[in-house]
Amino acid sequence: MSRTILIVAAHPDDEILGCGGTIARLIREGYEAYTLILGEGITSRYDKQDRIKRERELNNLKIHIDKANRIIGVKNVFIERFPDNRFDTVSLLDIVKAIENIKNKIKPDVVFTHYEDDLNIDHQITHRAVLTASRPLHDEPIKEIYSFEILSSTEWSYPLNFSPNVFYDISDTLDLKLQAIAEYKWELRNYPHPRSLEGINNNAKLWGIKCGLKYAEAFKVVRIIR
Repeated sequence: MSRTILIVAAHPDDEILGCGGTIARLIREGYEAYTLILGEGITSRYDKQDRIKRERELNNLKIHIDKANRIIGVKNVFIERFPDNRFDTVSLLDIVKAIENIKNKIKPDVVFTHYEDDLNIDHQITHRAVLTASRPLHDEPIKEIYSFEILSSTEWSYPLNFSPNVFYDISDTLDLKLQAIAEYKWELRNYPHPRSLEGINNNAKLWGIKCGLKYAEAFKVVRIIR
């Protein structure tokens, strides 16, 4: 029986940084995957008055979002427009309802989302909203929830360290992850920044070393119902 995955990410590129290699692998294994991006992703960088530039940038961003997700095999991407780096100015209920709306459409049984103690406020609120939207009631379709790290955010939340307990071998799909993240070229930095192509590659290698693999992505289980 085929299974359905929903990635719930705060910003464009989080879905690739957090679980791109794993999703590409699971799609190859027969899973169907969808992405929900909650935030605009770039508007905190522009003056609120410059609406024309803002809309142009958002339309261009959607093109890159679609390309990045197609590279790893995602079937469809849903995009909300919650304010970038200002999720704390929005009612949590509004974010929860946005997640519930997509959840009710595709009925995923597996969700990948942000780590609860990430440095970024949007990531923290996304995690909380996912848990609220997937309360384990008798008719809840979501049976597995995994949280992922975002380089240059999760590891900077000292002293709240990311302590994963699930590792996926992405030795055969790391190249797809790197191709996909390259679509977000404005988010990439030069090495040794952790969000450089070399940094992303080295992080996969480091997690692989820690679990006996060549390359891996790491996750922390939030909930599994069997």
